Amino acid sequence: MVPIVELRGAVLYSQYLELPILTSYVICIIGNMIPVPFVYFFARKLLTWGSEKSIIGPVCRFMNNKGESAGRKLTEKASRRGTFIALLLFVGIPLPGTGAWTGTLAASILDMGIKHTAGAVMLGVLLAGIIMMSAGVFGFSLL
Repeated sequence: MVPIVELRGAVLYSQYLELPILTSYVICIIGNMIPVPFVYFFARKLLTWGSEKSIIGPVCRFMNNKGESAGRKLTEKASRRGTFIALLLFVGIPLPGTGAWTGTLAASILDMGIKHTAGAVMLGVLLAGIIMMSAGVFGFSLL
C-alpha cells in the first residue's frame, strides 16, 4: 500500500519470503485498492492546500504536477472516450510512477467519474499483479 512500490514490489517480496502466491496476490490487490477512493476524493484538495505551505509545499507541488502531467499524457494518447483503456494500461504496466495512486490522481484531475476511475484502476492493478506475479513465480525478482 506504500506509494511508488505498491503492489509491484509487494508481490515480488511475498515470493522472496516464499508466501503462498494466490493469497499474496489477493492481499496485495486489496492493499493497493484501499487508498484509491481517498486519493480520488481528497488528494487533489490536500495537494492544492499543501502547495501553499512553506514546509510541505515543494512535495505537494511535485505530486500535483506529477498527477497533472500523467493526466495530460493519458488524454494525449487516447481520446476522452479512450481514457478508461489508457488509465487501465497506465496503471497495469508496472513501471515506476504509474501505479494506482498516480493513476487515480490523474483521473481525479481529468474529472473522470469515480466508477470509471475505480474500474480502470482495479483492472490495471489486476494486470500489474499478474505481470509481477509471473515475474515472481519465474524467478525474475529484483530482490
